[in-house]
Amino acid sequence: MTRQRLIIEMGMGIDQHGQDPTVAAQRAVRNAIAHNALPGVWEVAGLNHPNQMIVEVQVAVPYPEQVREAEVLAVLPFGQKSLTLEKGGMVVQGRAIPELNDKNDDMIVAVAAVTVSIEREEN
Repeated sequence: MTRQRLIIEMGMGIDQHGQDPTVAAQRAVRNAIAHNALPGVWEVAGLNHPNQMIVEVQVAVPYPEQVREAEVLAVLPFGQKSLTLEKGGMVVQGRAIPELNDKNDDMIVAVAAVTVSIEREEN
């Protein structure tokens, strides 16, 4: 079997209030997949169900050790999912608002790449 990539989508997500890298990562993944339709998965690749797709997610975010991985992968509706986290993204100074339970002025920015692949038999 050979793995073949069909699509790579990029996204960005921000947690402006709450300073939660998981929220920023979820938003980055959601942004990456927000405007996709993958008819080629059925029409060209011949899959019978979207859970046959292999969906690999890479997220660069400040404080990757704080990310709750299952919550990020839950954004994806289908596929054999995996997540790789790395330190990156950005911390930007915003404005803490007590009513929004901000811990500080930080805004957390994450970037994501979502790759959809399939397994094909070698010819």
